[in-house]
Amino acid sequence: MSTSLHMSPKKTPGEHPDQQLLIEGLPERSAIPEIQFRPHPHPLWTENKAKLIERYLFYFEMITHHGTYIDGFAGPQEPEKPEMWAAKLVLENEPRWFRHFHFFDKDPKQAQYLEDLKVEQPLVDKHGRNLNREITVECGDFNALINDFLAKGSIGPKEATFCLLDQRTFECKWETVKALAEYKPAGQNKIELFYFLPNSWQDRALAGLKKNRHLAPEWWGQDLSAEELNKLGPKQRRDIMCDRFKSELGYRFATPWPIYEKEGGTGAIMYYMIHASDHSEAPKLMERAYDKAILPKESVEQLEFLFPEPENTAE
Repeated sequence: MSTSLHMSPKKTPGEHPDQQLLIEGLPERSAIPEIQFRPHPHPLWTENKAKLIERYLFYFEMITHHGTYIDGFAGPQEPEKPEMWAAKLVLENEPRWFRHFHFFDKDPKQAQYLEDLKVEQPLVDKHGRNLNREITVECGDFNALINDFLAKGSIGPKEATFCLLDQRTFECKWETVKALAEYKPAGQNKIELFYFLPNSWQDRALAGLKKNRHLAPEWWGQDLSAEELNKLGPKQRRDIMCDRFKSELGYRFATPWPIYEKEGGTGAIMYYMIHASDHSEAPKLMERAYDKAILPKESVEQLEFLFPEPENTAE
């Protein structure tokens, strides 16, 4: 794909500098609706992003009653704070209806944390029933390993599947996201995604890629340099990325949820967690999860009236 940058010669008063940029081969700014956020009673900050993941997966299980969970960058970012480790929280979620867990991490030390977590898991649930869960850990580059994993065909077409892509900055290549999105056959819900898009430090990170120029186009998935991506600005990158989840990858829904630096929704927006799904209930569940992530979890009985019976049965 050939691309070039054009900056319009004049800037109207009050116009954001991001709106001045057009890139050939990408939608014009005016073609992508500006994403609007309503105020949330419990805006989330970085220390609670794992709780958001846990809460959403709790609701996900209430819909599906089964499932496969994939975590591409699964090691703990802060090992001394287990309450911030998504893999641990999701494994320990009740009810334990997820059947398959597949964890990946490139760092051998992180992979060992995952192996230790695997060994700690109980063999029976709180009622004494066998769990019969599959938990795998692979040490290596997720971008390389995921293709072999998907090629095995171990995920059935009707298996409800969720993948967490909690990259630090540029670790997750667009080809990896595409492989996950295209895995399920036509007519079945795609693998549902949480894709973490860095925000507050992304400009600085892009500016620092002078010695690793291949990272920017591999991460973005188009022939754009780090300098070109930097000129887009954070809001335009966010909006274009969400649009591409729908227009290129075919998801029905793709919404960026802000994760703030500090408690109470203050400070910089550190990440946008893009939630991509085909399921008609997913946006409502996500909104509920975002609003209630740090509140006491509802009981299964409290939620039974909210959720329909599972749409299909896993194969």
